[in-house]
Amino acid sequence: MSDPSGTDRLDRLRRRVLTSDDGTPRFFASDLDGAPRWVGGLLAGLQGALLSLLVVVLPTVTAYVVTSADPTNAGVPWTRPVAFGGAVWLLAHGVPLTVAGDVLTLTPLGITLLAVFTCYVSARRSGNATALSWAAGVGGYTAIAVGVALLVRASVADALLAALGAVVVSGLGLAGGLARRPEARPLRDVLRPAWSRLPRAFRAGGAAGTLAVAMLLVAASATVVLWVLAGRTTITDIIASLGLDPVGGSVLAVAEVAYVPNLVVWALSWLAGPGFHVGTGTVFSGAAVVSGPLPAIPLLGALPQPDSAGGLLTAVPLVLVVAGVVAGAWLQRRLVSERWTDAVLACVAAAVVAGGGAGLLVVLASGTLGPGRMADVGASGLVVGAAIAAGILIGTFLAVLPFDPAVKARVGRAWHDALARGSDSPEPATVRPVRPGRPSDEPTE
Repeated sequence: MSDPSGTDRLDRLRRRVLTSDDGTPRFFASDLDGAPRWVGGLLAGLQGALLSLLVVVLPTVTAYVVTSADPTNAGVPWTRPVAFGGAVWLLAHGVPLTVAGDVLTLTPLGITLLAVFTCYVSARRSGNATALSWAAGVGGYTAIAVGVALLVRASVADALLAALGAVVVSGLGLAGGLARRPEARPLRDVLRPAWSRLPRAFRAGGAAGTLAVAMLLVAASATVVLWVLAGRTTITDIIASLGLDPVGGSVLAVAEVAYVPNLVVWALSWLAGPGFHVGTGTVFSGAAVVSGPLPAIPLLGALPQPDSAGGLLTAVPLVLVVAGVVAGAWLQRRLVSERWTDAVLACVAAAVVAGGGAGLLVVLASGTLGPGRMADVGASGLVVGAAIAAGILIGTFLAVLPFDPAVKARVGRAWHDALARGSDSPEPATVRPVRPGRPSDEPTE
């Protein structure tokens, strides 16, 4: 006779078995044995926040320790570099940074991407693919951000901005990590209830627009590499003029890397045509470069020079059309048109998604870098987004409309109807001229 209590224990043990990343069974429901599954998500959010914060704070603390023997740093408490590192970390979440009375709002997108990545890795490693686990992780990350904001700035407004930025950053990173868990449902199945409500043409066009933005970012990254190679002499001169020690050079290198994604987005604005600004009154575009006094920052030495504008570079925006053609070719193979308007709607959707996504990136990569003329850094998201949307629309039209069966059938019917209307129209009556001195054919009374 079997033992009922032993059977119950075996059933409970089976319900607690999960499959780990390497395929071996885990006899836990979370990272803590016997804890609810949302605990794993909370730990993932806390871990993602602390890891990204540590990466930013560690260089500032190292610089403080190395320079602590300098008489100019006498009396500076160790909490000041920690607070400055925390303020820089908050800047990556959209909280303005105040340095010597000057307000900086230019978001270091490199640190923002780092925070998203640490959340992704933490959730991928130790989270649980449930909505409650995701919410707990976002809550834990947000709590860390709000706490840092209150300790560093002690402002309710900054705490609210930190909370908003933390929700966005951690929400994206944790969602991506949890979606990669072995027990997670496929992302396509999760999004299908909302995604399927959109028209099929819009869904295909949105995917093509995302592809177009990705291609443009790759082109912008290649452009930045060319800028750095062309301006390597200027960059080297700026670094030599600063006279930094190894620690100071390392801290500067970390700060420069944090703003490399911003430079990539500026290159995207350059490819789009409108260009970007690094200071009031300056313009960096393919058609013209109007420069001005710039801070002694090595990264700015890679910006285009006045002699590297005009000529063939005025045709740089054609890259948008090329990206639109490639995205349109991808779209044309996957689009199933029932009406000729489906192809037009898909092309318009691709242009809107590409322009909107690029415009949002430009807004995130723009801000203020200091007082005075450095209050204008970046580009206009509306102008750049409109230019990219127009280029992608032209390219997708060229690649989709001439080859879409529904569009060709509609054009053929319109052409046939036009010919039919022309053949059925009555011929105009002709009036024969009457020669002088010859009786008319008309009867006379």
